[in-house]
Amino acid sequence: MIKVFGHKAPDTDTTGSAIIWSWYLNQIKGTPATPVLLGEPNTEAAFVLDRWKFDKPVIIADVADDEPCVIVDTNNPAELPTNINNADVQAIIDHHKLVGGLETKGPIDITIRPLACTATIMYELMGKDVAQMPTDIKGAVLSCILSDTLGFRSPTTTQTDEALAHGLAKELDLDLTAYADEMFAAKSDVSAFSDAELLRMDSKEYAVGDTKFRVSVLETTAPAIVLDRKASLMETMTTVAAEDGVDQVLLFVVDILNEEATMLIPNDLTKGVAEKSFDATVSADSVVLPGVMSRKKQIIPNLKV
Repeated sequence: MIKVFGHKAPDTDTTGSAIIWSWYLNQIKGTPATPVLLGEPNTEAAFVLDRWKFDKPVIIADVADDEPCVIVDTNNPAELPTNINNADVQAIIDHHKLVGGLETKGPIDITIRPLACTATIMYELMGKDVAQMPTDIKGAVLSCILSDTLGFRSPTTTQTDEALAHGLAKELDLDLTAYADEMFAAKSDVSAFSDAELLRMDSKEYAVGDTKFRVSVLETTAPAIVLDRKASLMETMTTVAAEDGVDQVLLFVVDILNEEATMLIPNDLTKGVAEKSFDATVSADSVVLPGVMSRKKQIIPNLKV
């Protein structure tokens, strides 16, 4: 049985893509496969699972030696199980930059395309077989696109992603804007999470020279809910950094509707990062970065210390 999974701190695209590709392997290719997760899905992904009546995939801690698997929505070993290089990785489907560090048992299929969403890539790879796609899988693809493009607001959005989303919405008889609003409302409901959970909910490790960061993003239509916790979040950033073996947590609260990010500034290091990376003027414990929406395209590539 092939295990299909994406990155730790699973979001909608990682969760949905594991389900979509498992369906394809099972139903089209006749290859036994099952989706699994490397942690609890975030609130938006949990909403999508419930909306389209999917069972939540089993959460795994690691993979066994020689265990067959397919990696989706990442190619970064830091975001994958510790034993991934001893597993039997058979394919990678992703839309992030190539990081390096993965080892495989032999030649594999690797598809990395500059699209906003892994699910879009999968739809392209399936070709004519998409005609057999059931309603719930179409719903998963649509949800992944809306999530990763922030309702087409993100600079990562391509015409390919947007056209596919409109086509699927028509097939599903869904109002795109209304459905996206439902998803983003679910994503914005973070009241049940601790500060540490928020900082790790949508987070990736990234190094700039010798400085290691945990780059955390919270995408929301209600930024005040998060920013009201600014003081405790900044205290917890130090604790999480120490526990996770990084020098600093960087937190960006992305306001989906106003298309801007607020970066928290707890110390001189984060102040310097904000000023050097985003040409910002920092005079308080947070700074607004107009137009910044994407960690992949606007935050991580610009980070400087």
